[in-house]
Amino acid sequence: MNNGLLVVNKPKGMTSRDVVNKVCRKFNTKSVGHIGTLDPLAEGVLVCLIGKYTKLANILTNHDKEYIASFKLGILTDTLDITGKVLKECKKEFSKDEITSALNHFKGKYNQEVPIYSAVKVNGKKLYEYARNNIDVKLPSKIVNIYDIEFIDIKDDIITIKCRVSKGTYIRSLIRDIGAFLDTYATMTSLVRTTLGNFNIDEAYTLEDIENNNYKLLKLTDFLDVVTKKIDNEEDYKHIKNGNVMNINTNNYILFTYEDEDIALYQQWQKEKSEKNKAVRNWRTT
Repeated sequence: MNNGLLVVNKPKGMTSRDVVNKVCRKFNTKSVGHIGTLDPLAEGVLVCLIGKYTKLANILTNHDKEYIASFKLGILTDTLDITGKVLKECKKEFSKDEITSALNHFKGKYNQEVPIYSAVKVNGKKLYEYARNNIDVKLPSKIVNIYDIEFIDIKDDIITIKCRVSKGTYIRSLIRDIGAFLDTYATMTSLVRTTLGNFNIDEAYTLEDIENNNYKLLKLTDFLDVVTKKIDNEEDYKHIKNGNVMNINTNNYILFTYEDEDIALYQQWQKEKSEKNKAVRNWRTT
């Protein structure tokens, strides 16, 4: 069975699940997951985890992301992107300096309201289910971090920006908020995710590449700072395979192998004091 990480360049018009299904068929397995959902309108880096690597999702989900996004000022849709129904319009003209000033306002942390068309749950129900059934619901908000945001271009009333953001940031919502800051509306027209953590779009494979076997499955040592330790007896193998806590003095991830097979990845769990008050690092499998 194939085990590894595959960086896909998701095309516009497909859901993230559509991409996962294609990867499942290619590798003849149901054990495929992905990190960081992209809407059908969006394209770019989608990290797929295959086989045992699906267990790494909790390690990789906290990575920052970088996007190139385009939007149109003066209109608001129900989905916050150009595919939605137009709800409001307000035509105004803005200079490049005014737009740049608005972008700079959002650098750093701010409280972002989640879009109604999202999979975030409220009272056990996904928000888009409320939207589809015309049920009013109070939208939750959360603190996000806009590490960097810059003006790229403006052409035919379409503004293009580049931004690097924290996990959980909705670019549609950021664009809506930029419009509100300018006392108008704004709707996203396109979105490309160029990076997710250390994974870059230049290293991503198209679905055609993958179908034609022009790809590389990444292994742990390709993208994580790990120390590899070889297990040479069956007793230790069973101990580690079962995920037992171990005392190991290192700050790195530790990859245990047995008979040339990766069997467990350990990471720092917590610190406790021994009877001699010496710090002991406890580890567990991810």
